[in-house]
Amino acid sequence: MVLWNRSSAGRTTQTDGHVDQNLVIAVKMIFKRLIWLVALVGLGYSDEAIVEPDVAEPDVAEPDVAEPDVAEDESHTDISEPEAPATVPQEPPKIIQGCPNWMAGIPGSPGHNGFPGKPGRDGRDSAKGEKGETGLPGPKGDEGQPGQAGVDGEQGLPGLPGHKGEKGDSGYYYRSAFSVGLTTRNPVPNIPIKFSKIFYNDQKHYNEETGKFTCPYAGVYFFSYHITVYTKDVKVGLYKNNKVIIFTYDQFQNNNVDQAGGSVATHLDEGDEVWLQVYGDNTFNGIYADNNNDSVFTGFLLYPDLH
Repeated sequence: MVLWNRSSAGRTTQTDGHVDQNLVIAVKMIFKRLIWLVALVGLGYSDEAIVEPDVAEPDVAEPDVAEPDVAEDESHTDISEPEAPATVPQEPPKIIQGCPNWMAGIPGSPGHNGFPGKPGRDGRDSAKGEKGETGLPGPKGDEGQPGQAGVDGEQGLPGLPGHKGEKGDSGYYYRSAFSVGLTTRNPVPNIPIKFSKIFYNDQKHYNEETGKFTCPYAGVYFFSYHITVYTKDVKVGLYKNNKVIIFTYDQFQNNNVDQAGGSVATHLDEGDEVWLQVYGDNTFNGIYADNNNDSVFTGFLLYPDLH
């Protein structure tokens, strides 16, 4: 290794025959500075001046710093945006006159990026574009509420006749009638009189065993009786379900045959019963019948209830 030692007289001495590396680096730096100094002196004495174009100093608008609104309530404060650091204005470039034939200096380092500028204004509306293609149909919406009924239209033409209906029940379907006569004398009082002589009872609605007529169809019926009075007074009643509908009284005349009768139209429900009986005791049972005299009880349906 070579070392160079400086003496007090400004001379250097070699140590071990080698040059100190640090000294070499120092010499190089001094040489570079001398070159820079010569270049600057040459530029100062140049006859022609190189005037660089004026660079307008950019207007650097200091960012608006919004002062926080201090509300009356000290407990509540608005937090504003952080303030941007203030920019230091740069000096305009100096006009340096130098030698035109001399080389230019080394470019400087790029500066730091500036702060983003404020958003620009909205642009103007452009012309309306062309109509686009029709889109695909959307899904079907929910069914709406029914609207109000419209005004009645005019009456249409009569329709064609319908098919012929089925044959209905016969008008003679509701039939009920009987007519019976007495074959014994002086019937027992307070029970139905049994008329056993049958003139008409095709529907069998009159029961000769009980002496009662049973209503087959609800409707209006007509009843009548014609009796021969002999040997005693007669008092009979026409009954409907144990209730008297009408009474008939006839007083016997000595050795004379007399006649008595009654009739009525009444409404019956299906199942009602109607009969004729002596009202009172044996003193009022002078009903008589023989080969020449009859006592008759008759009834029939006038019209049924169709409802």
